[in-house]
Amino acid sequence: MQRTHYLIVGASHAALSALHAIRLHDTEQEVTLLTRDDSLPYSPTVLPYVVSGRSAPDRVFLRDEGYFAKHKVNYLRGARVQKVDAGASSVELADGNKIGFDKLLLATGAAPMLPPIPGLAGLKYHVLRTLADAVALREALPRIKRAIVLGGGLIGMHAAENLAKGGVDVSVVEMQAHVLAGYFDAEASAMIEKVFSANGVHLRLGARVASFAPQGEGCRAMLADGTELDADLLLVATGVAPVTDFLVGSGIATERGVLVDAHMRTNVANIWAAGDVAQARGFYSEERIINGILPDAVDQGRIAGMAMAEDPGTKDYAGGVPPNTYSSFGQHAVSGGVHEGTLEETGVEVKKETDAGENRYLKIVLKDRRLAGIFGVNAAFDPGIMWELILRGIDLGDEKLAFLRSPQDTARALMSKNWR
Repeated sequence: MQRTHYLIVGASHAALSALHAIRLHDTEQEVTLLTRDDSLPYSPTVLPYVVSGRSAPDRVFLRDEGYFAKHKVNYLRGARVQKVDAGASSVELADGNKIGFDKLLLATGAAPMLPPIPGLAGLKYHVLRTLADAVALREALPRIKRAIVLGGGLIGMHAAENLAKGGVDVSVVEMQAHVLAGYFDAEASAMIEKVFSANGVHLRLGARVASFAPQGEGCRAMLADGTELDADLLLVATGVAPVTDFLVGSGIATERGVLVDAHMRTNVANIWAAGDVAQARGFYSEERIINGILPDAVDQGRIAGMAMAEDPGTKDYAGGVPPNTYSSFGQHAVSGGVHEGTLEETGVEVKKETDAGENRYLKIVLKDRRLAGIFGVNAAFDPGIMWELILRGIDLGDEKLAFLRSPQDTARALMSKNWR
C-alpha cells in the first residue's frame, strides 16, 4: 500500500491553499493530492465562461504540472475516494487501491442537488459543477434554440446569462419570489432581473415545476400554475450539497457537512476538512454552517494546512461571513455579511440608497457601530476591505457618519490605520 505523510483529497481552492501553507512550513515531507477530475486544478467560478466560449477549457487551470513538480507533490488525477478507514489511517480508491496517510485533509467540495420532481430522472439534463459539465454544455449549444434553467441562484443566473449570449432563448424557473434570494433583498434583485429581462431572458419567479416529460430530443416542464414550457436543453441549478458519501462508517462526524473546529480539525485525530465540504462555525454565532464561497475556502484551507504542518503561527478560524461578487450583462453586484432581519434589533442601523435610473443600489447594515452587511448593485466599494471590516469587528466610532456617506473612501482609510 502506498503511503504519504500529507494526503489532500480534492484539488480546488481549499486544497491548493492548504498545500501552499504546508509547503511554507514543511518543504520535505511527502504530499499527495487526489482529484476525481481527469484534469489539472481549476476554479468552479470559471465554468460559465467555458460555456460561453470566453474561456478555453485548456486555459483555466490554477496550477500546472511544473508547480507540483517544483513543490514535490504527487498529483493523482481521476482518483475518487470511496472509503476512509480512520482507524487504519488509509483511504480506498474506486479502483480498489489504498493510500495510507499520517495526516489527511478532506477538501472534496460539493455536488449538485437534484430536486424530487416527477419525470426529472428520466430526462437528459445538464448540471454545471465540473469542467466536464461545462464542456458538455458548451458542445450542446450549437444544437439548441431554447433552454430551461431550473434555479435562480448564482449558478443558474450565470448559466442563463451565458446561454443567452450564445443565442439561446432562455427561461429561468425559480421558486423564490426573486432571483439570488440568498444574497440580495427584493429591491436589489429587481435591478438584476430588469437587466436579464432586457437581454431576452424570461424569468418565471415564484414558480414551481410540477413535473417533467420528454418532448422530442428535449423536455417539457409543466408548472404548478398550468403553464407548459418546452426546451431543447434543461440545466438543473437548484443548489449543491457537500460530498460526504464516502465517509459512511468512517467515524468522522458529519451533519450537513464535515464538522470541524477552529483549526479545521474533525473529531478524528489527524484528519481535517476545509472548503465547501466543511461545516465550521459562523461569524455571527457558534452554530456551525456551510459557507461555500471561494474566499472562505482559501481561508479554511490555509488554516488547515498550517495546522497540519504544525505551524506555530496558526490562528483560529474567525467564522464564516458570506461575501459574493456577481457580474451579469455589464452590471456588478456585491453581497457581504448579513441583512438586518437576521440581527437583534437593538443597535441596528440601516442606510439604503437607490437610483433606479442608473440601476444603482446600496444598503449598509451596522450593528453597534460595526459593519454587519453591505449590499450593492453598481455601487463602488471594495468587497475585500468590507469583508475584513466585518471579520475584524472594527468599531467605526467617529468615522461612522463618514462611512455611511462614502463607504469606499472611509473603509480604505480605516484599512490603512488598522491593518497591521
